[in-house]
Amino acid sequence: MNANSPEATPGPERTAPDAAVAPGRIILLTTSHRVAPGLLSWPAWQALHAADQVLCADGTHPQLPYLREAGITVAEASPAAEELVDACAGGRTVVVVATGEGEPVLTDGLARLAGTGRIAMPELELLPASYDLPGARLLDLVQVMDRIRAECPWSSRQTHKGLAKYGIEEAYELVEAIEEGDRDELREELGDVLLQVVFHARIAEDDLESPFSVDDVAAGIVDKLIHRHPHVFGDETATTPEEVKAHWLRTKAVEKQRTSVTDGIPLGQPGLALAAKLSSRVRTAGLDVPLPAGEGVGYDLLALAVRAEEEGIDPEAALRVAARTYRDVVRAAEGHRGHQEKDA
Repeated sequence: MNANSPEATPGPERTAPDAAVAPGRIILLTTSHRVAPGLLSWPAWQALHAADQVLCADGTHPQLPYLREAGITVAEASPAAEELVDACAGGRTVVVVATGEGEPVLTDGLARLAGTGRIAMPELELLPASYDLPGARLLDLVQVMDRIRAECPWSSRQTHKGLAKYGIEEAYELVEAIEEGDRDELREELGDVLLQVVFHARIAEDDLESPFSVDDVAAGIVDKLIHRHPHVFGDETATTPEEVKAHWLRTKAVEKQRTSVTDGIPLGQPGLALAAKLSSRVRTAGLDVPLPAGEGVGYDLLALAVRAEEEGIDPEAALRVAARTYRDVVRAAEGHRGHQEKDA
């Protein structure tokens, strides 16, 4: 057994009959670094307390202080596969607290031993001691963004204004992925949009006058969602999408203290979307406002956008569909001309 092996409490010497009858048990205990150390499952605690030996190759493993506080003796050791099999002889149970890499060298070695067919192998169990909660990978994103902001020459110099154009571009690419129905592209573009949120929040932490973090951003939207869904988190009721929208608009009006239904509509958005949004606000408020009199393409497009919104059609999406068709026609014409030139 090497210098790192658990010599203090070695397994009994195996004889061939004992090894065949009671080869023992190896439990590979895995934990998530996204869950606070010490928060282990009940089966994990049972296995740890019942084990004949608990090993961990990493003396700085975040779980070790909590295991030792619970009265569990943990030996810092990284035995080879053969040594671990020997330690299990006689029906002993050895728990290996896996490091972040998951002990691939050990598991590969055990697989090779089992493949020989010459050794009575211990029972091998993979026991997840803690599981990631939904959204846990967001913690990884925040950590990666922290490091990039600190160490990347480009990212460390970015500002909200400098990144603004990327937010618009990523939003358009997300819409395109949705309209194309490409699931892989949709997942990727959602990630790109999420990156913009986390990046801006990280930049905001460095502001000397009014800093805020991604946690502040998340807390704000959580509070807003709860407040604007009293039919879910409160005593009000809503059985139709229209009633939900009415709840939303009422609470939003109180929050923003707006004096006009047009307040809060960003004028920098695409023209058709802007016209449709104005029409939606007017119609929802029950106002009878005629379209402005005027001549020219702008007023014609305004009337078309309002009509589309009243009919439940997104004029921007409808125009994009038509534009894609136009693009395909152009490509077909180019291809036809190319064939003609080639034949000539």
